[in-house]
Amino acid sequence: MTTQYDRFTPPEAPAPAPEPVAQPADPRPPFARRVWRGRSEDPAWARPAFLGLLAATLVLYLYNLSASGYANSFYSAAVQAGSTSWKAFFFGSLDAGNAITVDKPSAFLWPMELSVRIFGLNSWAILTPEVLMGVGTVAVVFAAVRRRFSPASGLIAGAVLALTPVAALMFRFDNPDALLALLMALACYFVVRAVEDGRTKWLVWAGVAIGFAFLAKTLQAFLVLPPLALVYAVCGPTPLRRRLGQLALATGALVVAGGWWVAVVELWPASSRPYVGGSQHNSFLELTFGYNGLGRISGDETGSVGGGGGGRGGAGGGGAWGTTGWDRMFGAEVGSQISWLLPAALILLVAGLWATRKLGRTSVTRASFLVWGGSLLITMVVFSYMAGIFHQYYTVALTPYLGAVTGMGAGLLWERRKETWAALVLAAASVAGGAWGYVLLNRTPDYLPWLRWLVLVGALVAALGLVFAARLGRPLALGAAGLGLAAALAGPTAYTLSTVNSAHTGSIPTAGPAGASMMGFGGGGRRGGMRGGFPGGAGMAGPGGNQQGGQGGQTPPNGNSNSNGNNGNGFPGGGGMPGQNGNGSSNGQRNGTGFPGGFSLGERGRMGGGGMGGLLDGAKVSAAAKKLLETDADSYTWVAASIGSQNAASYQLATGDPVMAIGGFNGTDPSPTLAQFKKYVADGRIHYFIAGGGMGGGMGMGGRGGEGGGSGSSSGISTWVEANFTKVTAGSATFYDLTRPKKS
Repeated sequence: MTTQYDRFTPPEAPAPAPEPVAQPADPRPPFARRVWRGRSEDPAWARPAFLGLLAATLVLYLYNLSASGYANSFYSAAVQAGSTSWKAFFFGSLDAGNAITVDKPSAFLWPMELSVRIFGLNSWAILTPEVLMGVGTVAVVFAAVRRRFSPASGLIAGAVLALTPVAALMFRFDNPDALLALLMALACYFVVRAVEDGRTKWLVWAGVAIGFAFLAKTLQAFLVLPPLALVYAVCGPTPLRRRLGQLALATGALVVAGGWWVAVVELWPASSRPYVGGSQHNSFLELTFGYNGLGRISGDETGSVGGGGGGRGGAGGGGAWGTTGWDRMFGAEVGSQISWLLPAALILLVAGLWATRKLGRTSVTRASFLVWGGSLLITMVVFSYMAGIFHQYYTVALTPYLGAVTGMGAGLLWERRKETWAALVLAAASVAGGAWGYVLLNRTPDYLPWLRWLVLVGALVAALGLVFAARLGRPLALGAAGLGLAAALAGPTAYTLSTVNSAHTGSIPTAGPAGASMMGFGGGGRRGGMRGGFPGGAGMAGPGGNQQGGQGGQTPPNGNSNSNGNNGNGFPGGGGMPGQNGNGSSNGQRNGTGFPGGFSLGERGRMGGGGMGGLLDGAKVSAAAKKLLETDADSYTWVAASIGSQNAASYQLATGDPVMAIGGFNGTDPSPTLAQFKKYVADGRIHYFIAGGGMGGGMGMGGRGGEGGGSGSSSGISTWVEANFTKVTAGSATFYDLTRPKKS
């Protein structure tokens, strides 16, 4: 008998293993392939061409970069200060002793200062971040145009931007404009994305971009707010109430992004922060709405260099900073910097809006034209009529909009080229680009004289081919379009190559070959030199040219100038300004705007006694002067003090030690006061006073002649130093040793 325990139960056979289930292949290609190939719906050439455009832009902008040295020494000195002092970094101080700030918010300095902290103080470390911003702007414009149009349209947009001369200038320079242009392009991109899907985050990001752009160049960042807000309010794909709420959130993001720094500066005790440069009452809000804000529009800029003077709207209006009017962007002062493709772009903008007129309210294609085209137009109008300080390089702000409008318009019309009207408009844009390129090239007849004819003939031949594009077949039509694009870009490309081959320094750089841009200081004739001269007598000529001021004398290139005018804007009372190797004298009066009392421009265009030369560019620091200042430098907060920022910046960059800029950029800010300066000297905080300097030494700026704001402080300090301290000479420079009082 067996029991259950005796029974043998064979173990249960294991269940057969399940058949392996085939996993779907990962649809995503490897990362490197995705980067190289791009979107699957794009032609195979699209992404490599885009990467090639970015690489070409990078190489072009990096080429010969160090030739410009410290570029604008005013801002480079602030970069040097911020790379050694976090307090100077935050406030944008000109010196590590934190006496005074630059005349802008500090955000645009931060990338350069971080670069210098990592790589040390040199031209490449300062300017390479600007180059990268330029490449980034090209990428943003390409991406924005590519989303709604075609890869070819994006490439055209990016190429137009990269090859505009003022872009090649300012994306290789240390002014605030590079960061401003990048952030404005991002804001436009984000708004178009918001119109696509109605998502709030895109509008919030647009607000952040504009707010941060405010911290680069204050109110100029707000120029595009009307078109951007209006386009989304009308074209956004969400209900109206939601659209308004989204815009309110974007406004809040803007205020936070731009306002936090302003709040800190305004609430920080003034006694423990640097003076706000460019203001007359140590207030960033005053700087924002005055000297850097509404004063730029009206010309009423307390403490500025000559102010806007008589800037008048309309054709023929003129002021201390050039001719105003609807055609300002096309004139001899500005045209060669920005306007090469402007006529064609305006034609394409109108055509794009016409072609999309019947589309629905939420059409992203039409919204794209409205966003980029509206930003282009409103910025052009403000620049054309602003009566205050205006420099040609400001127009770099137009380049992202110009590139986008050109690329979008050309791409849209090319797709519709079988329609007669579209072919004719494409042909008209080609003729406009070539004909205007001919005009601009003809303004410098000695520079590549053969190029203007190639541009004109090429554009006309291309236009003829585009008229019959529908009948020629795709290859010939593409050839005509390529010829038209090449003709339109040949002129700006030549000027861009000239720009990157040249050094650019000082406060008012311009792009292109010599003579391409002649900045005006009022009305008047021009021959070979600077346009317009100085009304009230201060004629200004370059080699081989004469200038007739508004009511004053005429200055030959190698001679003397005497003038006695006492009316007009600009520089009343004269100020003879020979082009080379001349003398100047003047008998200034006190009616009018500008620099009464006279001054002279001596050899190589430098002002006697500091003057305009010290205002627009810094001094050359000799080895002897450098050695003098570096001796026992660690014992002082500031190794020296100088009237005006440019000369102070030059000595600071040469020595690496803080130099106080009395009166800020123009020498007109009331900082420090004479009492404050005396206390600094008594406390042993300043070693030397540098003789000469900017425009502050008794010369009024803006407003009422010799009573320009703040100049009394600079003049009083200079007079007190000269009367009480020992003069020291080092090289060709004169210093006063503030530790060695004169013997009675």
